[in-house]
Amino acid sequence: MPSTTPVALITGAAHRLGAQTARTLHERGWNLVIHYRTREEQANSLIAQMNRQRPDSACALQADLSQLTGVDRLASDAIAQWGRLDALVNNASVFYPTPTADATEDDWNTILNTNLRAPFFLLQGCLAELRRNRGSVVNLIDIYSERPIDDHPLYCATKAGLAALTRSWAKDLAPDVRVNGVSPGAILWPEGEAEMDQSAQQAILQKTPLARTGNPDDISETIAFLICDAPFITGQIVSVDGGRSLNM
Repeated sequence: MPSTTPVALITGAAHRLGAQTARTLHERGWNLVIHYRTREEQANSLIAQMNRQRPDSACALQADLSQLTGVDRLASDAIAQWGRLDALVNNASVFYPTPTADATEDDWNTILNTNLRAPFFLLQGCLAELRRNRGSVVNLIDIYSERPIDDHPLYCATKAGLAALTRSWAKDLAPDVRVNGVSPGAILWPEGEAEMDQSAQQAILQKTPLARTGNPDDISETIAFLICDAPFITGQIVSVDGGRSLNM
């Protein structure tokens, strides 16, 4: 028997914005499928916390979204977990500089496959179930999809493409499935290879009318609103950026 509790699959949900989105939906009574690529320990810690709060309400699934076999397996395993799927949040992405003169075919494949191809084929794999439940999709875009950041042409192209997919899907999949996007501004600074120095951070804040970074709740609550509380909203990309897109 399929579960009667709604189920959401969130990609890249072991940490940062994806994890906070999972917590927010879990607090609203949803069951969660937490996707991760390498952060197994963080993913297991998150689902353990959720399952302590509400038994059998969260699971973690590993997949490399740059590989289509991983994408296909994630879709089928996520649906099989509780016999249903009601929402898909395409959050996972790769972000690092790829100056045009230096970018390689491997860079192209890694960034394009993870950020753009994976959301397309993951939705394809989940589509029948989302249609059956009149479900919802939220894609994580970026304000850089419209105002590119220096030396990130591949990343910006993927986010612009995902914005176009969001609007196309909203038309093509209606009325059964609603599709929207959330476009964060400065919420959490990049980490790892893409770490941003203090002067660059300050320059961003100077262009942000609210003069501060947001916090993960600003994004997770917007995603939850679009999934749970906005039955007449589709095809929209909501900028959650403290007004920064006004000054780019």
